[in-house]
Amino acid sequence: MIIDYKKWKSRLNSDKKKYQQSLPFPYIVFDDFMEENAANKALEVFPEIENDGWIHYVHVNEKKHGLNKLELIPEFIRDGIIKEMNSPEFIKYLENLIGINNLLPDTTIEGGGIHQSENGGFLNIHADFTVHPHKKRWRRRVNVLVYLNKDWEASYGGNLELWEKDMSKCAVSIAPIFNRLVIFNTNQDSYHGFPDAIICPDHVTRKSIALYYFTEEKSGSFKRRATNYRARPNDGYKALLIWVDKKFIALYSWLKGVLGINDDLVSKILNVFNRKK
Repeated sequence: MIIDYKKWKSRLNSDKKKYQQSLPFPYIVFDDFMEENAANKALEVFPEIENDGWIHYVHVNEKKHGLNKLELIPEFIRDGIIKEMNSPEFIKYLENLIGINNLLPDTTIEGGGIHQSENGGFLNIHADFTVHPHKKRWRRRVNVLVYLNKDWEASYGGNLELWEKDMSKCAVSIAPIFNRLVIFNTNQDSYHGFPDAIICPDHVTRKSIALYYFTEEKSGSFKRRATNYRARPNDGYKALLIWVDKKFIALYSWLKGVLGINDDLVSKILNVFNRKK
């Protein structure tokens, strides 16, 4: 068993109220969400960062690594956890929790899958892209993150930060500890990230599984927008770099939609450079 639905459904009414009333935008944190054996197995098979298949997201606004090729993701994570969290039972539970019906799982896990950050890794504050890169009527609605970091020390940093809609301050800080699940709405102004570089030993990485859910909308009923990175009040001169990099990301996102390409292309280019180092 991966998820004890009986346990979580028994507290759904109170959790649903908590989720939908949370600020700065709807979110909730669950500890020990997966059964202990499942979480331990996921950590056991979690792969190390390699060049083949891994996408190295290294630019001004982030430094992390992702694997979203399903055939390369370890079987237990792919056919156990990801399949379970894309199942009708989990999606129905998720719909009841967040109050959004007709959720669609992204079986291609575009931009999601498994993520990993080494010492020095970070992800600047941002609101996520609003439309699936290859499905123009799919509106992104909710993120589900599973953290798999045993013995994660506070001194490492890496907390998920949820920021006020006006970017005035961090409203919530969530440690990425083992078997912790975080769910939050992805709106135009649901700003989040871990913007300060993590400081951890070389043998430690910040590990997570990331899944995104969508609804199919009428064409033109919502605005298409790429990932919207934002500077913090104390970012100073970095604010300009964040803005310029954001514009390049927007161009790349547009090309993905027009040309039908995915992150494999960028991954291959970055891997070539990585091998030359």
